[in-house]
Amino acid sequence: MPVIASVGVGIPRYRIPQEEAKELIREIFPRDSEQLERLLPVFDHAFIKERQMVVPIDWFKEAHTLAERNQKYLEEAIPYTIEAVEDCLHNSKFLNEQVSPREIDCIIFASSTGIATPSIDAHLINELPFSEYTTRIPLWGLGCAGGASGLARASEWLLAHPDKNTLLINLEFCSLAFQKHDRRKSNFIGSALFGDGVSCTLIMGDQSPLQDRLKHTGPHIMKTSSRTKKGALDVMGWDIQNSGFHVIFAKSIPRLVETFWYEHLQDFLQESQHQTTDFPFLTAHPGGTKVLQAMERILEAKKEKFRYSYKILEEHGNMSSPTVLYVLKEAMESSPPTGTKSLLTALGPGFSSEIVMLEWKKS
Repeated sequence: MPVIASVGVGIPRYRIPQEEAKELIREIFPRDSEQLERLLPVFDHAFIKERQMVVPIDWFKEAHTLAERNQKYLEEAIPYTIEAVEDCLHNSKFLNEQVSPREIDCIIFASSTGIATPSIDAHLINELPFSEYTTRIPLWGLGCAGGASGLARASEWLLAHPDKNTLLINLEFCSLAFQKHDRRKSNFIGSALFGDGVSCTLIMGDQSPLQDRLKHTGPHIMKTSSRTKKGALDVMGWDIQNSGFHVIFAKSIPRLVETFWYEHLQDFLQESQHQTTDFPFLTAHPGGTKVLQAMERILEAKKEKFRYSYKILEEHGNMSSPTVLYVLKEAMESSPPTGTKSLLTALGPGFSSEIVMLEWKKS
């Protein structure tokens, strides 16, 4: 089965503590003071200390058009993607020898916070010494599910090409979607929760000649599953207007965790003949504290089972699709013993659920 060999990240330079973000919203959000005081505790309950963004905090004080926001996306995407790729391919925590871009056969690029044609992966091939024969698979519109879904698609491609190697790149600049004049509660919640980030994940086929460069036992992708709930198109996504992307973020998401996601999980476990107790930790996308707490409740699990998810939420916020790969990187750095299993899972627009079963074992 394909093995996840390394994960690298590109972390934006503007670091915004949660208290500073809270005070900014108190200053600029278009609601009266009484309404604001009722909403502001969301920042305190988000379990976030700091987020990183590609724009300074004063940028949010001004109005911006869709064109201005997208231009900023394009300007910042290339350098931060290069940073993540180099961090992944040169990562001495996971690899005993660096991997060259020339040794990569396929790039899967997932993003939902900007528009680029050619897509960013094409720019990347021009910036770094990738082969001109590199297969490109750009994915758009998966939102928070793009990390888990991208891993699943990479696994499928490598099962068809077992001697090849794939990079999965997830890039999201959620800060560029904040709308200064949008009074909706979903826009407010997004201002308390979302951050920016880039991840790059190296996945090798089970016959890849590069597997001898693995420094430790790596997580193999054992099984994947996707599910989309019909009649739920309005749960999560973007409303794209002249002023940019306006977030759609329904309050029903924690309840859908307890119903739709739980049903998907139970079907997945039954098919694979496993129980939740077989997994010492879950590699879960931290969509927010309410989402993680809903997972804990229905699984009757302690917070410790989601320790890596909480750590990333605290240090980076919800970065949409890269977030679950940041969580996976934390898990991999803890060097789980051979035989350890985990479920990597994320929810996204559609309304959709992605589950990937991982097992740390020798290649």
